[in-house]
Formats: sequence, structure tokens, C-alpha cells
Amino acid sequence: KSTLPVRTAEALKDILSNSESKFKFEILSNPEFLAEGTAIDDLMNPDRVLIGGDDTPSGKEAKNTLSAIYEAWVPKERVLQTNVWSSELSKLTANAFLAQRISSINSMSALCEVTEADVDEIARAIGMDSRIGPKFLKSSVGFGGSCFQKDVLNLVYIAKSYGLDEVAEYWDQVIQLNDYQKRRFADKIIKKSYNTVSGKNIAFYGWAFKKDTNDTRESAAIYVADHLLDEQANVVVYDPKVPAERIYADLEYLNTHSSEEIRERVKVVNDPY
Repeated sequence: KSTLPVRTAEALKDILSNSESKFKFEILSNPEFLAEGTAIDDLMNPDRVLIGGDDTPSGKEAKNTLSAIYEAWVPKERVLQTNVWSSELSKLTANAFLAQRISSINSMSALCEVTEADVDEIARAIGMDSRIGPKFLKSSVGFGGSCFQKDVLNLVYIAKSYGLDEVAEYWDQVIQLNDYQKRRFADKIIKKSYNTVSGKNIAFYGWAFKKDTNDTRESAAIYVADHLLDEQANVVVYDPKVPAERIYADLEYLNTHSSEEIRERVKVVNDPY
């Protein structure tokens, strides 16, 4: 169900095929498309359900059996059957395309800031184009979470392993732009603070990578805070869903500042005011 490296199903099939078991089996790939904070609704009202398996008679039977379970509450036309490769790669591609949209609008935000354009107005204008749509066009400090970066880098690895260097470089730029946006955001804070944040208190309203969760994995806040600590700022964090020890551990993991320095200059508060 969860994201796995492409060819995982094939590896499992090889292992089971070489076992001494007399049982017949089929390996299916059924990636989940659940977003943190909306997982139950995503399960009950999915855009699509993807089931990948072999196109042999037994493989088709297995796919139909699993499809029948989902069709108890999902319209049949939303249950898609593919081969295993397509199913595994579709999951990576979906997350890569979403990450790409975020990096694309963030790249435009940088251009807007040196011109007289408004990135929100641009996002609204292009989002009304039916070929583009409005989702994932909100410029921000950059994407976080465990999925987007991992899946894009997985795609980069697959492309490189097949000698598709140009493809790998294209997707790697999505990550490069995201890292650039986080650095740019921190540098802008410094610039707006008269080019120094030394000894100043910088407030972070939120530490998790996404609202309504306590998941801090690859949160942009971690990297922005680390950059500000480099400049001798004091960081004050408010996030009611994230415990203080998690915040300290996130910064300590980067290994750019000592634990003592982090705990001295990073304050976690329970009141946003």
C-alpha cells in the first residue's frame, strides 16, 4: 500500500517463487493516495484506486477480486487496473508532479519579487485555465513531509539507473528549487531585519510541515530555523501539535549546531501570544 521502490513487487514474486511453499499466489500493487490530515476522506472518496498486477489469467482474477472490494463504495470507473510497473511508477509520478507544481509557483514568486507582479494574482490567473487548474499553486517557503522529496529522488535514481541523465536532472531541479526557496525565505527575513538577526527573536507559528498534523519530517521550518541560528538569531516556536523535544531533535539531526546551543537559543512556547 505505501510507497515502495519500483520493482518491489517483482522482488517479492521472485522470493515467493523460489520458496518451497505449494501455495499459488499473485502479487498486486495497490498504492495509497492518502494525504495527512484528510486520510479518512481520501479513503472514502478517492479520486481513483490503482491496482497493478500481471496480465495473466490468474493475475487478472486477482485484480478483479481486489477491485470488487473497493467497488463496494468506490464507483467502478474510478478503480483502475494496470500492470505492476505502471502502478508502482504512478505513485512516484503523482507526488513528483505535485512537488513540481509547488516548485514551479515558488520559482515564479522569486521572479515576482523583483518585478511588480503579484504571485497570488498570477496563480489565480493561470489556475483558471482548465488545462492547469488551481490546486498546488500557492507559493510558500517550500514543500516538506516524507513523501515528496523521497519520491522525486526515487524517480531521479530510477532515471539515472536506466541512463536517462537528462530526465534525472530535470526532476532533480524540483528538489534544488525547493532547497533554494527555503534559503531565500530565510535570507529575506535577514534582509528585512536590516541585514542582521543577531540576538533578535524570530517567531515560528507552526513547525510541522502541514497543518492539522504533528509530522515534522523535512519541514521547511527546520531548515529556515537552522539558517537563522547560523546568523545568531533566537528562535521562538509555537506549534500545539509538536512537542518541544521533537523540535530540538529535528534541529540536532542536522548536526550544524550543538545540542546545548539549540536548547539555549530555541524556545518552544505554549501560548502564541
